[in-house]
Amino acid sequence: MQYRLRVEAPSGLDDLLERHLDLARFRGQSDITELELGRLIAAAPAQARALLETEGYFAAQVQARREPSAPGEPAQVVVEVQPGPRASIGRLTLEIQGDLQDLAEGGDAHAASLTQTLKERWPLKPGTPFTQAAWTAAKNAFLGGLRADGYPAASYAGTVAQVDATTHQVRIFVVADSGPLFRVGPIRVEGVERTTEDAVRNLAPFDTGDIFTEKMLLDYQERLQRSGLYAGVAVELEGDPQQAQAAPVIVRVRENKLQSATVSVGFSTNTGPRAGVEYTHRRVFGFEWIATGRIKLARDQRDIGLDLLSYPKEDGYRNLFSLAAEMLDAGGARTDTQSVRYGRSQDTERISRLYYLEFNRTRLETASGQTTDRALWANYEWTWRRVDSIVFPTRGVVVQAQGGGGVTDDAQGDRGPFARAVLHAHTYWPLPGQRIGLLRGQVGQVFTRDGLRVPDSLLFRAGGDDSVRGYGYRTLGPVRDGAVVGGPVIATGTAELMWPISSRLRDWYGAVFVDAGHAARRWADWKPVVGYGAGVRWRSPIGPLRADIAYGDEVKRFRLHLSVGVTF
Repeated sequence: MQYRLRVEAPSGLDDLLERHLDLARFRGQSDITELELGRLIAAAPAQARALLETEGYFAAQVQARREPSAPGEPAQVVVEVQPGPRASIGRLTLEIQGDLQDLAEGGDAHAASLTQTLKERWPLKPGTPFTQAAWTAAKNAFLGGLRADGYPAASYAGTVAQVDATTHQVRIFVVADSGPLFRVGPIRVEGVERTTEDAVRNLAPFDTGDIFTEKMLLDYQERLQRSGLYAGVAVELEGDPQQAQAAPVIVRVRENKLQSATVSVGFSTNTGPRAGVEYTHRRVFGFEWIATGRIKLARDQRDIGLDLLSYPKEDGYRNLFSLAAEMLDAGGARTDTQSVRYGRSQDTERISRLYYLEFNRTRLETASGQTTDRALWANYEWTWRRVDSIVFPTRGVVVQAQGGGGVTDDAQGDRGPFARAVLHAHTYWPLPGQRIGLLRGQVGQVFTRDGLRVPDSLLFRAGGDDSVRGYGYRTLGPVRDGAVVGGPVIATGTAELMWPISSRLRDWYGAVFVDAGHAARRWADWKPVVGYGAGVRWRSPIGPLRADIAYGDEVKRFRLHLSVGVTF
């Protein structure tokens, strides 16, 4: 027989009972007998009280009864609940034994700080409501904090939650045994065949003897994954308390294939449809270098290059060498750039560094003719990131600073020094209603004496998907012979607001934005133009896919912008 169920309980508790009571689970089954229904009704009050206790109600009154029903109608079962007062935390006792306590009492600053932090983060303070889920989460977080910050062998010596049903108070006693303080010891590498163990060890973000933290292992694993050498990485600490003073770090890697090739096709509103091929050899001619050759062809841009990147050296630095040739047709001007670069790079969780020496040759062609300028210069790039996600940031700051200088030899036969400085900044912050705010800014300048020119590829132009939307890619800058060329100064900015489109489409966001900026020959000539519009964002695995319709106020027309990935 089938029957109907009605739960009369305060909001929230009715959902709990309707999900978990046996009466709720079996009400749709037609083979329930009268005898079995009677048994379910008799068992319901005890089941309900046990469920309510998980939400902190230890004095609940529950009645279950069967009400008369019309002939031919399914039986009606009613569960009536009076939950009574909810229990709250009365007295709290948190204790930590073991090495952590001994070090803290001995004046160790790290141990004292960790002890205080763990106790302050305990969520079930006196006066807060008690639930079984909150009690379990609090215990897990407390022990997890110990294990993540130097004490991976920590365990509980005892945990008790005593309920006084008359006062509706819960007394909590928690005693944790920290176990010994762990320090990292030697790194053991497994899975290396074609690459080297030194390449693995050189990326470690810690030194032997450092106090273990779970974060250092996560940072280490992330560095290895970004190195381009490994298809899979696992990093773990040997948790034997007998080896706590020098606990081995075990790194298991699965190497990428020695050689790989990738063919790509795509479309960008900056440069049009594109296709490309990339070939990578991860131990070229038997040396500890990764070689990557690429050819990319787009409607308005062509790029061919060879990049050599060494295996990681000490402190995670890597040497680099590159040859590149690029053609760009934008704003009525065509630039052909050839460059040779040698330098070093380092990429950590928060900071990336790149410095290099480069020879640059750029030919600029406009309607009136062409000029070729050359430069030999050194550049340093520094990027600082503090965001919640590299793929789709919603909170945090990214700052990138570039500075360099050298000697330029222009088409007029003039030669002299120049300097170049650029600052980029992005800031993200969450707003009510799951909205996300974004501010983005760029300012840059090339310094030379009057009359001395530098290669156009080292100057600035604005406009495009990641600049001032509503205008074509690199179409904002000084005009020469009817064509847009690079300018020595630039400043651009963006204000953007994003929000979830719906609860069912969690990875889709709507957006509105305003962009402004320009590039110019000098600051006295700099006059910003404005673009504004709306679009959608999709949180894809490789970064946000953006589709925007922007109106360029200066050109009085709409423009579509499509891009994928986050640019820092």
